[in-house]
Amino acid sequence: MSRLATAFGKAHPALVCFITAGDGDTAANLDALVEGGADVIELGMPFTDPMADGPAIQSANLRSLSAGTTTADVLRYAAEFRARHPHVPLVLMGYANPMVRRGPEWFASAAAQAGVDGVICVDIPPEEDDALGPALRARGIAPIRLATPTTDAARLPQVLEGSQGFLYYVSVAGITGKQQAAIESIAANVARIKQSTSLPVAVGFGVRTPEQAGAIARVADGVVVGSALVELCGAHGAEAPARLRELTAALAHAVHTARQEQLA
Repeated sequence: MSRLATAFGKAHPALVCFITAGDGDTAANLDALVEGGADVIELGMPFTDPMADGPAIQSANLRSLSAGTTTADVLRYAAEFRARHPHVPLVLMGYANPMVRRGPEWFASAAAQAGVDGVICVDIPPEEDDALGPALRARGIAPIRLATPTTDAARLPQVLEGSQGFLYYVSVAGITGKQQAAIESIAANVARIKQSTSLPVAVGFGVRTPEQAGAIARVADGVVVGSALVELCGAHGAEAPARLRELTAALAHAVHTARQEQLA
């Protein structure tokens, strides 16, 4: 089984944690997420125009780019993470330009050598899968697609075609940050999507607290938390790992026990 399949095959939903590469001490921050109990790590590739992201992640991108972070640095962080954590899935999340500017085959090869398990490219739609998807799949890397509340029955098959690893359900039609959809809407859309795929469905955007994460974990296969963690990186600098570890542990407890509480 792949690392992603193993993470989503556990007896509890998966906690997926996101931070931006190059924003603070990336290695220490990644280790803190693992130590806190994250099941899957998403590492953001900094970009000048992160159109799907809200102020917290936009600011993290600017901090990282101001520090001189390059694609080579991101791949180095990934390779070093894989050496330290051979069993924890690592997904790169970002935008097309840094991924395809030297060709999709180059990026897929470099990501595979770094031990990357999956890639989320926000601005390559399913109709343009040829821009990156075949190169990733040829290297054993899962192209992870996004679905939203507006992904209707006519479009969902296109989103699912060629998608691997898990499906990322964006719970709000907007940017990352403080918005959150009603749990009833999330539950209905996750159930609808799961009628069409055997892929695990992880829900993100607007998930900030253990309480929110636990509620979503009762109806989804995974919960994605990003902005709340990224804000800690920006606010606490060298002290961020301890804060990340603390919040991740609280989130992991909520996600991992959500269904036990539901049955109680």
